[in-house]
Amino acid sequence: MKKVVVGMSGGVDSSVAALLLKKQGYDVVGVTMQIWQEEAHEAAEQGGCCGFSAVEDARRVAEVLDMPHYVMNFRREFRENVMDYFVAEYLAGRTPNPCIACNRYVKWEALLHRSLAIGADYIATGHYAGIARLSNGRYAIRSAVTAKKDQTYALYSLTQAQLAHTLMPVGAYTKEQIRQMAAEAGLPVAHKPDSQEICFIPDNDYAAFIDREAGERVPKPGCFVTKDGEVLGRHLGITHYTVGQRKGLNLAMGHPVFVLEIRPETDEVVIGEAEDVFGDTLYCSRINYMGMTELAEPREVTAKIRYNHAGEKCVIEKAGEDQIRVTFKKPVRAITPGQAVVFYEDDYVLGGGTIM
Repeated sequence: MKKVVVGMSGGVDSSVAALLLKKQGYDVVGVTMQIWQEEAHEAAEQGGCCGFSAVEDARRVAEVLDMPHYVMNFRREFRENVMDYFVAEYLAGRTPNPCIACNRYVKWEALLHRSLAIGADYIATGHYAGIARLSNGRYAIRSAVTAKKDQTYALYSLTQAQLAHTLMPVGAYTKEQIRQMAAEAGLPVAHKPDSQEICFIPDNDYAAFIDREAGERVPKPGCFVTKDGEVLGRHLGITHYTVGQRKGLNLAMGHPVFVLEIRPETDEVVIGEAEDVFGDTLYCSRINYMGMTELAEPREVTAKIRYNHAGEKCVIEKAGEDQIRVTFKKPVRAITPGQAVVFYEDDYVLGGGTIM
C-alpha cells in the first residue's frame, strides 16, 4: 500500500483530498504545517491556512477519517522563503506573490523532503489542479475542471522531482462537489469559508506589515512623478504602491490616474493615464521549465501575468541566459515586476518565470 502525506490546512479542500485518497486505497497521513512565528500569535489565532484553528480543524477531520495527524514545524523555512522574501521584494520596488514562494519552498520542498524521510511515497494537497505526464516524458500541472477555482498559476515553479511525488485529487471536481462530498462524509469543515487573505497578513495591510518587518530599511516618503519627471505630489513610501494601482493615491488630478512604475533607487512612483498601464512586451527571469524543456525557438503560447488574469496569446523566445521575452498579441494591463508570468498550452503549464 502506497503511503501519502496530505498537507492539511484545516480547510474543506485538503480535507476532501484526504478523504478521496483514503477511498482510493492509500495509507494516508495528515500533516498540518506550523508556520506562524512566535511574535505572530494574533494572526495565528485568527486562522488562515496554517493558524491554531487550522490545526484543530485538521485534527477533527483526521478523527472522522480514522487517520493519523501530526503537526510539523516549518517556521524557519516559512520565515526565510516567504516572509523575508515578501518584504525584500517590496523594498526593491517589486510586487511579490508569497503563495508561489510558499508552494515551491515550503509546501513542497520542505514538506516533501520530510515526508519521503518518514517513508511516504507521495505528498498530496487540496489544490484545484491536476498532474499529467506528457508525451515528452515530463510532468506538468494541468488546469482544474473548474476555471473559477483553478490554482495552476501559483504552482508553475514546482520541479519535476516534486511533481513525480505529488497527488492532487481535488482538481477533478468543482467546489460544490467538494463541499457535498465533505458534508456526506460528515467532515466538520464542510461549510467552512475559504481563506482569502495572505495568511501572515490577516488584516490585508501590507504596508504596515512591511513597516514593522523592515525597521530602519523602510523607504521614506518620496515624489509622485510623471513619465517626463514632473513632480505631482508626495507619496507615503514605495511599499504602499503597486503597478496598475488607482485607489489610495490621494492625487487631485481631476480624473483617475494610475501607477506605472516604482523606482526604488530614487523613491519615485511614476503616475500616468489609463492607456499607459497597458503593454505588449515583458521580460522574465528565474525560469522554471515544466511541461517543456529549454526554449530552442520562438513558441506561441497563452500566458497569464497574475492569478486572476484570463490569459493572452503571445510568443515566447529566449532573450539571454535564464531570460525570456514575451510578446503579446494584444496589450495586457499592468505588467508588474515581481509577479509571475506563466505559460500554458492545451491546459498544461509549460513553465514560467518572474517578471523583470
